Amino acid sequence: MNIENITTVGVCGAGSMGAGIVQTAAQAGFQVKVVDVSEVVWARALKTITTSLERMLKKEKISEADMAAALARISFSTDVATLAGVPFIFEAVFESAEVKKELFGKLDAVCGDDVIYATNTSSLAITEMAALVKRPANFIGMHFFNPVPMMKLVEIIPGMQTVQATTDLALAMAEKIGKTSITCKDTPGFVVNRLLVPYMLDAVRLLEEGVASAADIDTAMKLGCGMPMGPLELQDYAGTDIGYHVGNIFYDYMKDARFAPPGLLRNMIKAGYLGRKTGKGFYDYSDK
Repeated sequence: MNIENITTVGVCGAGSMGAGIVQTAAQAGFQVKVVDVSEVVWARALKTITTSLERMLKKEKISEADMAAALARISFSTDVATLAGVPFIFEAVFESAEVKKELFGKLDAVCGDDVIYATNTSSLAITEMAALVKRPANFIGMHFFNPVPMMKLVEIIPGMQTVQATTDLALAMAEKIGKTSITCKDTPGFVVNRLLVPYMLDAVRLLEEGVASAADIDTAMKLGCGMPMGPLELQDYAGTDIGYHVGNIFYDYMKDARFAPPGLLRNMIKAGYLGRKTGKGFYDYSDK
């Protein structure tokens, strides 16, 4: 399969990451078929995409015609059967092996033998996930970063079963949608999260130990290390539950104490302090 012959892609999952992948692919000229569980999710994704495009329009990075064309290329459905015949499918559903296994079972039932599955997992093993599908040679990891339209990097992760042609196509797809890619081994956290997750959890430990306030910890890393967001701000943005969940996955794999979520983070999850999406995390967003 040649990247130039692909005109339509599928995206399973229209959450924060999925919506970003949808927008990026649509802006690159692909027809994008999106599958998720309900119209409520679609509406939220479409609002996110429209707001992002409007921001680009205001900054004169795109024209009104560009925005209209990108939105016109996007279609939504709850039925995975709409992805029959689509040659390249991005998977961006919840970070759970069971959820992904159920999805891939449905996809395998309707997709052709040549379809490429590219999972956006940030923590699950690609080799293990590839074993869940009928055509593991066509399975690969493509890990994007949030917010997808702005972040330039994609980690490309072949599994043990992945053939070189699949890796080459994933690299070409990343370039086609305007991303810079790196290739890495199928190890927990790949490159970025292998470094990032312990850093964010250590920031929680500093707060838990009373070393400094949340604001001062974030200010230290932004002004002292040039980070665009502090580690606690970043966790609120992504969702503290995501960091907690991913940390536990890494710890289960590696048994390394650096990845074990601290007690403060565990208690925040129990209290429902999940960050921006619930109005409270390390910071209070209830007035915003």
